[in-house]
Amino acid sequence: MALVTEPPRSESPTPPGPPLSPRNEQKARTLGLTSATGLVIGSIVGTGVFTMPAVIAGAGTMGIVVLGVIAVGAMLLAVLFGQLTRRIPNSDGGLYAYSRHEFGDFAGYLVGWCYWIQSWAGNAAIVSSWVFYVDALFGWAHPSGMENWAIAMVGLWVPALVNLAGIRQMAWFENVSVVLKFLPLLFVGIVGWFFVESAHFGPFNASGGSLYSGIGIAAGVALFSFIGVEAAAVTAKRVRNPRVNVERASVLGTALSAGLYVLVTAVVMGLVAHHTLVNTGSPFVNAFDSMFPHSAWAGKFIAAVAVVSGIGALNGWTLIVTETSRAIAQDDLFPRPFAWTDRKGTAWFGILVGTALPSLLMLWRYNTSAGLTVFTYLVDLTVVTVAIPYFMSAIAQLTYLVSRRRRVQGWQLARDLSVAGASVLFSMWVTFASGYQVVYQALVVILAGLVLYAFLNARRQRLGEASEPVDLPDEPSAVPVADAATPA
Repeated sequence: MALVTEPPRSESPTPPGPPLSPRNEQKARTLGLTSATGLVIGSIVGTGVFTMPAVIAGAGTMGIVVLGVIAVGAMLLAVLFGQLTRRIPNSDGGLYAYSRHEFGDFAGYLVGWCYWIQSWAGNAAIVSSWVFYVDALFGWAHPSGMENWAIAMVGLWVPALVNLAGIRQMAWFENVSVVLKFLPLLFVGIVGWFFVESAHFGPFNASGGSLYSGIGIAAGVALFSFIGVEAAAVTAKRVRNPRVNVERASVLGTALSAGLYVLVTAVVMGLVAHHTLVNTGSPFVNAFDSMFPHSAWAGKFIAAVAVVSGIGALNGWTLIVTETSRAIAQDDLFPRPFAWTDRKGTAWFGILVGTALPSLLMLWRYNTSAGLTVFTYLVDLTVVTVAIPYFMSAIAQLTYLVSRRRRVQGWQLARDLSVAGASVLFSMWVTFASGYQVVYQALVVILAGLVLYAFLNARRQRLGEASEPVDLPDEPSAVPVADAATPA
Protein backbone atom coordinates (compact mmCIF):
# COMPACT_ATOMS: atom_id res chain seq x y z
CA MET A 1 0.00 0.00 0.00
CA ALA A 2 1.13 3.51 -0.73
CA LEU A 3 1.89 5.68 2.26
CA VAL A 4 -0.24 8.83 2.30
CA THR A 5 1.36 11.62 4.27
CA GLU A 6 -1.03 13.05 6.84
CA PRO A 7 -1.31 16.83 6.60
CA PRO A 8 -0.21 18.70 9.68
CA ARG A 9 -3.00 19.75 12.04
CA SER A 10 -3.73 23.43 12.08
CA GLU A 11 -4.76 25.47 15.11
CA SER A 12 -8.37 24.71 14.21
CA PRO A 13 -9.23 21.62 12.18
CA THR A 14 -10.70 22.69 8.86
CA PRO A 15 -13.80 20.88 7.67
CA PRO A 16 -13.80 19.47 4.16
CA GLY A 17 -15.36 21.54 1.43
CA PRO A 18 -15.06 25.24 0.61
CA PRO A 19 -14.52 27.53 3.59
CA LEU A 20 -17.09 30.08 4.63
CA SER A 21 -16.71 33.55 3.18
CA PRO A 22 -15.88 36.30 5.71
CA ARG A 23 -19.44 37.60 5.41
CA ASN A 24 -20.99 34.19 6.04
CA GLU A 25 -18.49 33.49 8.81
CA GLN A 26 -19.56 36.68 10.57
CA LYS A 27 -23.22 35.88 9.92
CA ALA A 28 -22.79 32.47 11.55
CA ARG A 29 -21.52 34.11 14.75
CA THR A 30 -24.89 35.18 16.10
CA LEU A 31 -24.21 34.71 19.84
CA GLY A 32 -22.89 37.75 21.69
CA LEU A 33 -21.77 37.73 25.34
CA THR A 34 -25.33 38.00 26.66
CA SER A 35 -26.66 35.20 24.48
CA ALA A 36 -23.60 32.99 25.15
CA THR A 37 -24.01 33.53 28.91
CA GLY A 38 -27.71 32.77 28.57
CA LEU A 39 -26.84 29.57 26.73
CA VAL A 40 -24.49 28.52 29.56
CA ILE A 41 -27.07 29.30 32.27
CA GLY A 42 -29.87 27.74 30.24
CA SER A 43 -27.81 24.59 29.68
CA ILE A 44 -26.79 24.31 33.35
CA VAL A 45 -30.06 25.28 34.99
CA GLY A 46 -32.54 22.86 33.53
CA THR A 47 -35.02 20.69 35.36
CA GLY A 48 -32.19 18.92 37.18
CA VAL A 49 -32.16 21.69 39.78
CA PHE A 50 -35.87 21.11 40.40
CA THR A 51 -35.27 17.42 41.22
CA MET A 52 -31.77 17.74 42.73
CA PRO A 53 -32.83 18.57 46.34
CA ALA A 54 -34.78 15.30 46.57
CA VAL A 55 -31.80 13.22 45.44
CA ILE A 56 -29.27 15.13 47.55
CA ALA A 57 -31.52 14.76 50.61
CA GLY A 58 -30.96 11.01 50.28
CA ALA A 59 -27.31 11.68 51.14
CA GLY A 60 -28.14 14.04 54.02
CA THR A 61 -27.05 17.59 54.71
CA MET A 62 -23.54 16.62 53.64
CA GLY A 63 -24.98 16.88 50.14
CA ILE A 64 -24.90 20.67 50.41
CA VAL A 65 -21.16 20.52 51.09
CA VAL A 66 -20.65 18.14 48.16
CA LEU A 67 -22.64 20.52 45.94
CA GLY A 68 -20.31 23.35 46.96
CA VAL A 69 -17.23 21.28 46.10
CA ILE A 70 -18.70 20.37 42.71
CA ALA A 71 -19.43 24.07 42.13
CA VAL A 72 -15.75 24.91 42.67
CA GLY A 73 -14.77 22.14 40.24
CA ALA A 74 -17.23 23.49 37.67
CA MET A 75 -15.72 26.97 37.98
CA LEU A 76 -12.26 25.52 37.34
CA LEU A 77 -13.59 23.81 34.22
CA ALA A 78 -15.13 27.09 33.05
CA VAL A 79 -11.73 28.79 33.33
CA LEU A 80 -10.05 25.80 31.61
CA PHE A 81 -12.39 25.93 28.61
CA GLY A 82 -11.82 29.66 28.32
CA GLN A 83 -8.04 29.14 28.26
CA LEU A 84 -8.34 26.43 25.62
CA THR A 85 -10.57 28.60 23.44
CA ARG A 86 -8.07 31.47 23.62
CA ARG A 87 -5.47 29.10 22.16
CA ILE A 88 -7.86 27.55 19.63
CA PRO A 89 -10.44 30.31 19.07
CA ASN A 90 -12.07 28.80 16.01
CA SER A 91 -12.46 25.40 17.65
CA ASP A 92 -15.52 23.83 16.12
CA GLY A 93 -17.04 21.39 18.59
CA GLY A 94 -15.23 22.61 21.70
CA LEU A 95 -14.01 19.67 23.75
CA TYR A 96 -13.75 17.48 20.67
CA ALA A 97 -11.61 20.07 18.89
CA TYR A 98 -9.26 20.54 21.85
CA SER A 99 -8.39 16.83 22.02
CA ARG A 100 -8.07 16.47 18.25
CA HIS A 101 -5.79 19.49 18.06
CA GLU A 102 -3.48 18.16 20.78
CA PHE A 103 -3.62 14.38 20.36
CA GLY A 104 -4.88 13.68 16.84
CA ASP A 105 -7.90 12.18 15.16
CA PHE A 106 -8.42 9.13 17.35
CA ALA A 107 -8.49 11.11 20.60
CA GLY A 108 -10.73 13.69 18.98
CA TYR A 109 -13.16 11.02 17.87
CA LEU A 110 -13.19 9.35 21.30
CA VAL A 111 -13.99 12.64 23.03
CA GLY A 112 -16.55 13.60 20.40
CA TRP A 113 -18.30 10.24 20.65
CA CYS A 114 -18.46 10.36 24.47
CA TYR A 115 -19.68 13.95 24.48
CA TRP A 116 -22.31 13.30 21.83
CA ILE A 117 -23.59 10.28 23.78
CA GLN A 118 -23.81 12.21 27.04
CA SER A 119 -25.51 15.15 25.31
CA TRP A 120 -28.52 13.26 24.02
CA ALA A 121 -28.60 10.92 27.04
CA GLY A 122 -28.55 14.06 29.18
CA ASN A 123 -31.56 15.33 27.28
CA ALA A 124 -33.34 12.12 28.29
CA ALA A 125 -32.42 12.80 31.93
CA ILE A 126 -33.64 16.40 31.70
CA VAL A 127 -36.94 15.41 30.15
CA SER A 128 -37.47 12.64 32.74
CA SER A 129 -37.30 15.32 35.46
CA TRP A 130 -39.43 17.65 33.34
CA VAL A 131 -42.21 15.05 33.20
CA PHE A 132 -42.52 15.13 37.02
CA TYR A 133 -43.43 18.79 36.90
CA VAL A 134 -45.79 18.46 33.96
CA ASP A 135 -47.63 15.83 36.00
CA ALA A 136 -47.67 18.18 39.01
CA LEU A 137 -48.81 21.16 36.93
CA PHE A 138 -51.85 19.33 35.56
CA GLY A 139 -52.54 17.27 38.67
CA TRP A 140 -51.87 13.87 37.09
CA ALA A 141 -51.23 11.71 40.14
CA HIS A 142 -50.50 8.25 38.73
CA PRO A 143 -49.86 8.38 34.97
CA SER A 144 -48.78 5.22 33.21
CA GLY A 145 -45.37 4.76 31.69
CA MET A 146 -46.67 5.29 28.16
CA GLU A 147 -48.52 8.45 29.21
CA ASN A 148 -45.30 9.85 30.68
CA TRP A 149 -43.46 8.86 27.50
CA ALA A 150 -45.99 10.84 25.43
CA ILE A 151 -45.36 13.87 27.67
CA ALA A 152 -41.61 13.41 27.24
CA MET A 153 -42.03 13.47 23.47
CA VAL A 154 -43.47 17.00 23.72
CA GLY A 155 -40.48 18.10 25.82
CA LEU A 156 -37.98 16.67 23.34
CA TRP A 157 -39.55 17.62 20.02
CA VAL A 158 -40.70 21.20 20.71
CA PRO A 159 -37.06 22.34 21.25
CA ALA A 160 -36.09 20.34 18.15
CA LEU A 161 -38.60 22.34 16.10
CA VAL A 162 -37.27 25.61 17.57
CA ASN A 163 -33.72 24.64 16.57
CA LEU A 164 -34.87 23.65 13.09
CA ALA A 165 -36.25 27.19 12.74
CA GLY A 166 -32.70 28.60 13.02
CA ILE A 167 -30.01 29.75 15.47
CA ARG A 168 -31.46 33.26 15.95
CA GLN A 169 -34.83 31.89 17.00
CA MET A 170 -33.10 29.41 19.29
CA ALA A 171 -31.04 32.20 20.97
CA TRP A 172 -34.12 34.39 21.48
CA PHE A 173 -36.07 31.49 22.99
CA GLU A 174 -33.13 30.64 25.25
CA ASN A 175 -32.77 34.18 26.62
CA VAL A 176 -36.48 34.43 27.41
CA SER A 177 -36.58 31.04 29.15
CA VAL A 178 -33.49 31.90 31.25
CA VAL A 179 -35.19 35.00 32.67
CA LEU A 180 -38.47 33.15 33.28
CA LYS A 181 -36.78 30.42 35.33
CA PHE A 182 -33.89 32.26 37.00
CA LEU A 183 -35.92 34.95 38.77
CA PRO A 184 -38.46 32.60 40.47
CA LEU A 185 -35.63 30.32 41.61
CA LEU A 186 -33.77 33.31 43.02
CA PHE A 187 -36.97 34.29 44.83
CA VAL A 188 -37.12 30.86 46.48
CA GLY A 189 -33.41 30.99 47.35
CA ILE A 190 -33.79 34.32 49.17
CA VAL A 191 -37.35 34.57 50.51
CA GLY A 192 -37.54 30.88 51.37
CA TRP A 193 -35.10 31.33 54.25
CA PHE A 194 -37.82 33.13 56.21
CA PHE A 195 -39.89 29.92 56.21
CA VAL A 196 -37.14 27.36 56.91
CA GLU A 197 -37.56 24.99 59.87
CA SER A 198 -34.40 23.47 61.28
CA ALA A 199 -36.25 20.24 62.17
CA HIS A 200 -36.77 19.55 58.46
CA PHE A 201 -33.07 19.08 57.77
CA GLY A 202 -32.14 15.42 57.84
CA PRO A 203 -29.00 13.91 59.40
CA PHE A 204 -25.57 14.78 58.06
CA ASN A 205 -25.30 11.30 56.51
CA ALA A 206 -28.71 9.89 55.61
CA SER A 207 -27.44 7.32 53.10
CA GLY A 208 -27.61 4.44 55.56
CA GLY A 209 -24.03 3.54 54.65
CA SER A 210 -20.55 5.01 54.87
CA LEU A 211 -19.62 8.63 54.34
CA TYR A 212 -18.29 7.63 50.93
CA SER A 213 -21.71 6.21 49.98
CA GLY A 214 -23.37 9.49 50.86
CA ILE A 215 -20.85 11.47 48.84
CA GLY A 216 -21.46 9.20 45.85
CA ILE A 217 -25.22 9.79 46.00
CA ALA A 218 -24.83 13.57 46.07
CA ALA A 219 -21.88 13.84 43.67
CA GLY A 220 -23.61 12.24 40.69
CA VAL A 221 -26.65 14.51 40.59
CA ALA A 222 -24.57 17.56 41.59
CA LEU A 223 -22.19 17.16 38.66
CA PHE A 224 -25.06 16.40 36.32
CA SER A 225 -26.65 19.69 37.32
CA PHE A 226 -23.46 21.55 36.31
CA ILE A 227 -23.07 19.87 32.93
CA GLY A 228 -23.38 22.72 30.45
CA VAL A 229 -20.44 24.75 31.77
CA GLU A 230 -18.84 23.99 28.39
CA ALA A 231 -21.85 25.18 26.33
CA ALA A 232 -20.16 28.36 25.07
CA ALA A 233 -16.97 26.42 24.23
CA VAL A 234 -18.84 23.77 22.23
CA THR A 235 -20.64 26.47 20.22
CA ALA A 236 -17.57 28.73 19.90
CA LYS A 237 -18.02 28.93 16.12
CA ARG A 238 -21.37 30.62 16.79
CA VAL A 239 -19.94 33.10 19.34
CA ARG A 240 -18.67 36.55 18.42
CA ASN A 241 -15.08 37.25 19.54
CA PRO A 242 -14.67 33.75 21.06
CA ARG A 243 -11.19 34.44 22.50
CA VAL A 244 -12.82 36.77 25.02
CA ASN A 245 -16.50 35.93 25.17
CA VAL A 246 -16.27 32.15 25.64
CA GLU A 247 -14.36 32.44 28.91
CA ARG A 248 -16.46 35.35 30.16
CA ALA A 249 -19.72 33.58 29.35
CA SER A 250 -18.52 30.29 30.84
CA VAL A 251 -17.30 31.81 34.11
CA LEU A 252 -20.20 34.23 34.54
CA GLY A 253 -22.87 31.66 33.67
CA THR A 254 -21.33 29.02 35.93
CA ALA A 255 -20.88 31.41 38.87
CA LEU A 256 -24.48 32.60 38.71
CA SER A 257 -25.76 29.03 38.41
CA ALA A 258 -23.57 27.80 41.28
CA GLY A 259 -24.79 30.51 43.66
CA LEU A 260 -28.37 29.75 42.73
CA TYR A 261 -27.93 25.99 43.19
CA VAL A 262 -26.48 26.17 46.68
CA LEU A 263 -29.12 28.68 47.80
CA VAL A 264 -32.18 26.84 46.55
CA THR A 265 -31.01 23.34 47.51
CA ALA A 266 -30.36 24.36 51.11
CA VAL A 267 -33.67 26.24 51.28
CA VAL A 268 -35.74 23.36 49.92
CA MET A 269 -34.12 20.95 52.40
CA GLY A 270 -35.21 23.31 55.17
CA LEU A 271 -38.72 23.86 53.82
CA VAL A 272 -39.72 20.23 53.27
CA ALA A 273 -39.55 17.49 55.90
CA HIS A 274 -36.77 15.04 55.14
CA HIS A 275 -38.98 11.93 54.89
CA THR A 276 -41.22 13.77 52.41
CA LEU A 277 -38.38 15.22 50.39
CA VAL A 278 -36.64 11.92 49.65
CA ASN A 279 -39.86 10.43 48.25
CA THR A 280 -40.93 13.15 45.83
CA GLY A 281 -39.97 13.88 42.25
CA SER A 282 -41.15 17.50 42.40
CA PRO A 283 -39.68 18.94 45.64
CA PHE A 284 -40.20 22.58 44.66
CA VAL A 285 -43.97 22.06 44.64
CA ASN A 286 -43.72 20.89 48.26
CA ALA A 287 -41.43 23.82 49.06
CA PHE A 288 -43.86 26.40 47.69
CA ASP A 289 -46.72 24.73 49.50
CA SER A 290 -44.72 25.17 52.74
CA MET A 291 -44.10 28.86 52.01
CA PHE A 292 -47.70 29.56 50.99
CA PRO A 293 -49.81 26.86 52.70
CA HIS A 294 -53.15 28.49 51.99
CA SER A 295 -52.52 29.38 48.34
CA ALA A 296 -53.73 26.96 45.72
CA TRP A 297 -51.66 28.71 43.06
CA ALA A 298 -48.21 28.31 44.67
CA GLY A 299 -47.50 24.71 43.72
CA LYS A 300 -48.90 25.22 40.22
CA PHE A 301 -46.76 28.33 39.74
CA ILE A 302 -43.44 26.66 40.54
CA ALA A 303 -44.44 23.62 38.47
CA ALA A 304 -45.02 25.96 35.52
CA VAL A 305 -41.61 27.56 36.12
CA ALA A 306 -39.99 24.11 36.09
CA VAL A 307 -41.76 23.25 32.84
CA VAL A 308 -40.49 26.46 31.20
CA SER A 309 -37.01 25.83 32.63
CA GLY A 310 -36.91 22.33 31.20
CA ILE A 311 -37.97 23.46 27.74
CA GLY A 312 -35.28 26.15 27.82
CA ALA A 313 -32.58 23.66 28.86
CA LEU A 314 -33.67 21.15 26.23
CA ASN A 315 -33.61 23.96 23.65
CA GLY A 316 -29.98 24.77 24.43
CA TRP A 317 -28.91 21.15 24.67
CA THR A 318 -30.51 20.30 21.35
CA LEU A 319 -28.18 22.88 19.81
CA ILE A 320 -25.18 21.42 21.65
CA VAL A 321 -25.99 17.87 20.54
CA THR A 322 -26.29 19.08 16.95
CA GLU A 323 -23.14 21.23 16.96
CA THR A 324 -21.10 18.38 18.43
CA SER A 325 -22.07 15.84 15.77
CA ARG A 326 -21.83 18.43 12.98
CA ALA A 327 -18.27 19.41 13.90
CA ILE A 328 -17.09 15.79 14.01
CA ALA A 329 -18.82 14.95 10.73
CA GLN A 330 -17.28 17.95 8.97
CA ASP A 331 -13.88 16.53 9.87
CA ASP A 332 -15.05 13.21 8.37
CA LEU A 333 -14.79 11.45 11.73
CA PHE A 334 -18.54 10.84 11.96
CA PRO A 335 -21.16 9.74 9.41
CA ARG A 336 -21.40 12.49 6.81
CA PRO A 337 -25.17 13.11 7.04
CA PHE A 338 -24.59 14.77 10.42
CA ALA A 339 -22.86 17.62 8.52
CA TRP A 340 -25.81 18.21 6.17
CA THR A 341 -27.15 21.74 6.61
CA ASP A 342 -30.05 23.70 5.18
CA ARG A 343 -29.90 27.21 3.71
CA LYS A 344 -29.88 28.70 7.24
CA GLY A 345 -26.84 26.64 8.21
CA THR A 346 -28.87 24.37 10.50
CA ALA A 347 -27.61 20.77 10.74
CA TRP A 348 -31.11 19.34 10.44
CA PHE A 349 -30.11 15.67 10.27
CA GLY A 350 -28.18 15.98 13.55
CA ILE A 351 -31.23 17.57 15.21
CA LEU A 352 -33.54 14.78 14.08
CA VAL A 353 -31.22 11.93 15.10
CA GLY A 354 -30.18 13.69 18.34
CA THR A 355 -33.86 13.92 19.30
CA ALA A 356 -34.94 10.48 18.10
CA LEU A 357 -32.31 8.68 20.22
CA PRO A 358 -33.42 10.07 23.63
CA SER A 359 -37.00 9.43 22.52
CA LEU A 360 -36.20 5.73 22.11
CA LEU A 361 -34.19 5.68 25.34
CA MET A 362 -37.14 7.13 27.25
CA LEU A 363 -39.48 4.55 25.71
CA TRP A 364 -37.22 1.79 27.02
CA ARG A 365 -36.78 3.28 30.49
CA TYR A 366 -40.47 4.00 31.02
CA ASN A 367 -41.25 0.38 30.20
CA THR A 368 -38.66 -1.00 32.63
CA SER A 369 -38.72 1.40 35.62
CA ALA A 370 -40.50 4.45 37.00
CA GLY A 371 -40.18 7.52 39.21
CA LEU A 372 -36.82 8.81 40.41
CA THR A 373 -35.21 5.53 39.30
CA VAL A 374 -35.42 6.67 35.66
CA PHE A 375 -33.91 10.06 36.45
CA THR A 376 -31.09 8.68 38.64
CA TYR A 377 -30.05 6.05 36.07
CA LEU A 378 -29.86 8.57 33.24
CA VAL A 379 -27.96 11.03 35.44
CA ASP A 380 -25.32 8.44 36.32
CA LEU A 381 -24.81 7.40 32.68
CA THR A 382 -24.48 11.02 31.60
CA VAL A 383 -22.00 11.93 34.32
CA VAL A 384 -19.55 9.12 33.46
CA THR A 385 -19.60 9.78 29.73
CA VAL A 386 -19.02 13.53 30.19
CA ALA A 387 -16.17 13.02 32.66
CA ILE A 388 -14.02 11.57 29.86
CA PRO A 389 -14.22 14.70 27.62
CA TYR A 390 -13.54 16.87 30.67
CA PHE A 391 -10.48 14.76 31.52
CA MET A 392 -9.16 14.81 27.95
CA SER A 393 -9.59 18.59 27.72
CA ALA A 394 -7.66 19.03 30.95
CA ILE A 395 -4.73 16.86 29.84
CA ALA A 396 -4.73 18.62 26.46
CA GLN A 397 -4.11 21.88 28.27
CA LEU A 398 -1.61 20.20 30.59
CA THR A 399 0.33 18.87 27.58
CA TYR A 400 0.57 22.36 26.14
CA LEU A 401 1.71 23.87 29.43
CA VAL A 402 4.58 21.40 29.94
CA SER A 403 5.69 21.59 26.30
CA ARG A 404 8.05 24.07 24.69
CA ARG A 405 5.14 25.64 22.79
CA ARG A 406 3.69 27.40 25.82
CA ARG A 407 3.65 31.18 25.85
CA VAL A 408 2.97 31.74 29.55
CA GLN A 409 5.67 32.07 32.18
CA GLY A 410 6.06 32.74 35.88
CA TRP A 411 2.97 33.08 38.03
CA GLN A 412 0.70 32.74 35.01
CA LEU A 413 2.21 29.34 34.28
CA ALA A 414 1.71 28.31 37.91
CA ARG A 415 -1.91 29.50 37.77
CA ASP A 416 -2.66 27.65 34.53
CA LEU A 417 -0.94 24.47 35.74
CA SER A 418 -3.04 24.61 38.91
CA VAL A 419 -6.27 24.95 36.92
CA ALA A 420 -5.37 22.13 34.54
CA GLY A 421 -4.08 19.84 37.31
CA ALA A 422 -7.14 20.40 39.49
CA SER A 423 -9.41 19.75 36.50
CA VAL A 424 -7.62 16.44 35.84
CA LEU A 425 -8.10 15.32 39.45
CA PHE A 426 -11.69 16.53 39.51
CA SER A 427 -12.59 14.56 36.38
CA MET A 428 -10.94 11.41 37.75
CA TRP A 429 -12.74 11.75 41.07
CA VAL A 430 -16.11 12.15 39.36
CA THR A 431 -15.55 8.92 37.43
CA PHE A 432 -14.48 7.09 40.57
CA ALA A 433 -17.44 8.36 42.60
CA SER A 434 -19.98 7.28 39.98
CA GLY A 435 -19.82 3.61 40.98
CA TYR A 436 -18.70 0.43 39.27
CA GLN A 437 -21.97 -0.47 37.55
CA VAL A 438 -22.35 2.83 35.73
CA VAL A 439 -18.67 2.92 34.72
CA TYR A 440 -19.08 -0.60 33.30
CA GLN A 441 -22.14 0.40 31.28
CA ALA A 442 -20.41 3.52 29.99
CA LEU A 443 -17.42 1.42 28.93
CA VAL A 444 -19.69 -0.75 26.79
CA VAL A 445 -21.02 2.39 25.08
CA ILE A 446 -17.46 3.63 24.44
CA LEU A 447 -16.37 0.28 22.98
CA ALA A 448 -19.35 0.34 20.61
CA GLY A 449 -18.15 3.74 19.39
CA LEU A 450 -14.69 2.35 18.67
CA VAL A 451 -16.23 -0.23 16.33
CA LEU A 452 -17.77 2.63 14.35
CA TYR A 453 -14.40 4.40 14.29
CA ALA A 454 -12.79 1.35 12.66
CA PHE A 455 -15.06 1.71 9.61
CA LEU A 456 -14.79 5.50 9.50
CA ASN A 457 -11.00 5.40 9.69
CA ALA A 458 -10.80 2.79 6.92
CA ARG A 459 -12.87 5.08 4.68
CA ARG A 460 -10.64 8.06 5.46
CA GLN A 461 -7.57 6.01 4.54
CA ARG A 462 -9.13 5.04 1.19
CA LEU A 463 -9.88 8.72 0.47
CA GLY A 464 -6.37 9.81 1.43
CA GLU A 465 -7.61 11.83 4.42
CA ALA A 466 -5.58 9.78 6.90
CA SER A 467 -2.22 8.07 6.69
CA GLU A 468 -2.18 4.37 5.94
CA PRO A 469 0.09 2.32 8.19
CA VAL A 470 2.93 0.56 6.40
CA ASP A 471 2.66 -3.17 6.96
CA LEU A 472 5.92 -5.11 7.24
CA PRO A 473 6.40 -7.70 4.46
CA ASP A 474 6.07 -11.35 5.38
CA GLU A 475 9.34 -12.98 6.42
CA PRO A 476 10.71 -15.39 3.75
CA SER A 477 10.13 -19.02 4.52
CA ALA A 478 13.08 -20.86 5.92
CA VAL A 479 14.86 -23.07 3.36
CA PRO A 480 15.00 -26.72 4.47
CA VAL A 481 18.50 -27.80 5.37
CA ALA A 482 18.36 -30.84 3.07
CA ASP A 483 17.43 -28.69 0.05
CA ALA A 484 20.14 -26.19 0.84
CA ALA A 485 22.89 -28.78 1.09
CA THR A 486 25.44 -28.77 -1.75
CA PRO A 487 25.82 -32.15 -3.50
CA ALA A 488 29.13 -33.85 -2.84
